[in-house]
Amino acid sequence: MSYVFGAMITISFIYAVFSGNIDQMSTGIPEAAGSAIELLISVSGMLIMWSGFMRIAKDCGLIEKLSRLFAPLLSRLYPDVAVDSDAFRYISMNISANLLGLGNAATPLGIKAMGELKKHSLHDTATDSMVTFVLMNTASMQLIPTTVAALRKSYGSAQPFDVLLCVWITSAAALTAALASSSLIRRLTWKRSSRSSLRRCASTDYSSA
Repeated sequence: MSYVFGAMITISFIYAVFSGNIDQMSTGIPEAAGSAIELLISVSGMLIMWSGFMRIAKDCGLIEKLSRLFAPLLSRLYPDVAVDSDAFRYISMNISANLLGLGNAATPLGIKAMGELKKHSLHDTATDSMVTFVLMNTASMQLIPTTVAALRKSYGSAQPFDVLLCVWITSAAALTAALASSSLIRRLTWKRSSRSSLRRCASTDYSSA
């Protein structure tokens, strides 16, 4: 990402020079930086509150109860992950944070979950559970869009949660499409590998055995 952002900054600077907008760029940079700080301060209160709620939920055992609540569903999505493992626990916590719309709180939990899933991988290629987990995080099913509501509130929205129904529909559709695509690709890959194995077995000469 550092190369991407570096390229974007370089291209923007070159374009500003050749288009004669270097003055606008010079004034726009500090203004944008100030707006970013104001936005950060305005949304940090709600994010801190819900992140603290997640920590309290973890300490009082609510996360364990959520893990047991999600176990029937998650065990089908992650059949190779033990229900009582740390990976399953972090996955449950990550999903809980995403349901509350806490992307910043969900990120470190997702990294820990990925680290635990990596420990059970026997090679460098991502496992099916790792791919499924990434897809679920990308789709980010949300029941309470906390971050979106905080941003809308900071920009003067009188009803920051009036997009709730739209968020439910779009995130559910994204999650369904992601899991369906993952399942389809997984089946196609399994069929392809099975056919390749059958061809190798058929072409093997057992006469010398």
